[in-house]
Amino acid sequence: MSDKTATLTMLNKMCENTLMETLEIKYVDFGEDYLVATMPVNSRVHQPDGILNGGATMALAESVGSPASLLAIDREKYSVRGIEFSANHLRSVKSGIVTATAKIIHKGKTIHLVEIKVVDERERVISICKITNYILAK
Repeated sequence: MSDKTATLTMLNKMCENTLMETLEIKYVDFGEDYLVATMPVNSRVHQPDGILNGGATMALAESVGSPASLLAIDREKYSVRGIEFSANHLRSVKSGIVTATAKIIHKGKTIHLVEIKVVDERERVISICKITNYILAK
C-alpha cells in the first residue's frame, strides 16, 4: 500500500461514526498543500426546496479545511482547531457529486489560513470558503 493510499485510508477511517460518514464525505486525493474530498448531493443534504443545503456544503468544506492543516504538521506534537470559518455560496446544486479542494494559503507556526473551493461535476464553483486553523501544542 502506498503512503498516499495509507493516508487516504486513515483519513476516511477517522470519519466513521461522525458527521462526515452521515454526509458520505470521502477523501480522494491530497498533496503537499491540498486535500480533496467528495460528497453526494441527494435528499440527505437538500434543503426543503430540493437544492444542496449551505450547511452541508460548509460541513464538506470544514472537513477538508482542518485536515489539510493536520497533514501539514507533526501530528505527534500538535493538533488543529478551526477558529473561524466563512463561506460564499455562488451556485445551487440539485444532484450529483460536489468536490471540495482545500489549499493552505498561509502556513505560519500557529495559524494556517486555508481556502476551500467547492465545485460541481462540471467544475463550476459552488462555494468558496475560508477557514483559519489554530495549531495547538499537545
